[in-house]
Amino acid sequence: MKTALIFFFAVLSEVIGTAALKFSEGFTKFVPSLVVVVGYGLSFYLLSLSLKVIPLGVAYALWSGIGIVLTVIIGMVIWREPIDWARGIGIMLIIVGIAVINLFSKTPSH
Repeated sequence: MKTALIFFFAVLSEVIGTAALKFSEGFTKFVPSLVVVVGYGLSFYLLSLSLKVIPLGVAYALWSGIGIVLTVIIGMVIWREPIDWARGIGIMLIIVGIAVINLFSKTPSH
């Protein structure tokens, strides 16, 4: 459970860093730029801690997949980015992939 919580915050801090990247306007705004650096730094640190238990391939697939889905949702909500059929199907495939990994993977953990 502790590893899952660490992993959750790794994903969350990566998503916050990515959203701040858009707000930083090419690193021309100090506070959003600082949030980017702290968010990504914290994310990689927490991800490295979770890799003590979660296999690398599984962790990276979940970390990036969940991050992509949450980032798309943030883009739709904050910046009103449209979603077309191709984007929708792509996101659904990522979600299905995350579910398959979680439900069916027999990869042993430490």
